[in-house]
Amino acid sequence: MDRLEAERIRVDGLQVRVVGRCTSTNALLLEAPGGGAALLAADEQTLGRGRRGRRWHAAPGSAAMFSIRRAMACAPAALAGLPLAIGVAAARALRALGVRGVALKWPNDLMARGAKLGGILVETRQRTGALVAVIGIGINCRAAPGLGKRLRRQVAALDDLRQPPIERNRVIEAVAREVLAALGVFERAGLAPFASEWQALHAHEGRRLRVRMAGGRTLSGLAAGLSPAGALRLRTRRGVQEIVSGTVLPGSRP
Repeated sequence: MDRLEAERIRVDGLQVRVVGRCTSTNALLLEAPGGGAALLAADEQTLGRGRRGRRWHAAPGSAAMFSIRRAMACAPAALAGLPLAIGVAAARALRALGVRGVALKWPNDLMARGAKLGGILVETRQRTGALVAVIGIGINCRAAPGLGKRLRRQVAALDDLRQPPIERNRVIEAVAREVLAALGVFERAGLAPFASEWQALHAHEGRRLRVRMAGGRTLSGLAAGLSPAGALRLRTRRGVQEIVSGTVLPGSRP
C-alpha cells in the first residue's frame, strides 16, 4: 500500500493534512472552525458517505479519499451545478495522468467502462457571513476483489485503466489542483464554462434513461444535455423535462 503523505501533496493555496483513519473527511472539515482553504485526505473513512446519505465503501488504502474546503463568494443556490464542474475538473486531472476512458454520470459520479470509478459530494455551511463549500472526492485506485459483488454494481479502479499504478498522493495532488482552479472559474462564471465538456464526457448522452425522482416517480427519456443550472434534460414524449434531483437507474440502453 502506498502511504499518503501531506508533504507529497503540494497544492498552492491549500493547507494539506493527512490522517490514517477518520469518520469522514467532509464531516471533519465542515465541523472545524474557520473557513480557510484546506485539504484533508484519509487512508480509511469509517463513516464515509456519498449523495443522499449513502455509504461510501473502500478498503483501507485502496482509494484516493479527500475533501477540499473553500469559501465561495456566491449564493448557496448558485452552487447547484458545482458537482458537475468538479466532475469535469477530476476527469481533466485523470486524463493528464494518462488515465483513459473516464466518463461522467449525472449528477456526481466518475465512470469508466460502464462502472463506477468515483464519486463527488458537495456540502456547504454558512460561516460568519461567508459561504463555505466542502467538496468530498473518492476515487478507486486499487482493485478491491469482491467489492462490486457486495455493492451489487460494477466497480472500476485506476489500476484497471492505467499501468503502472499511479501513487495516491499524485492522484490527490493532480485532482486537487484542477478542482481548486475550477472553483475559481465557477465562482466567477458558474457552470457555463464547463457545460460543453461535461456533455462530451457524459456516459449516457443521447441514450434512453430511467430516472427516479425525489418523490419516487420514474421518468424515462433520452439524455439531452444540461440546463444552465445543471439539471439533467430528458427528451420525453411530452417534450423536454428538466430533472433537478433524481437518480439515474440501471437499465439504460442505446
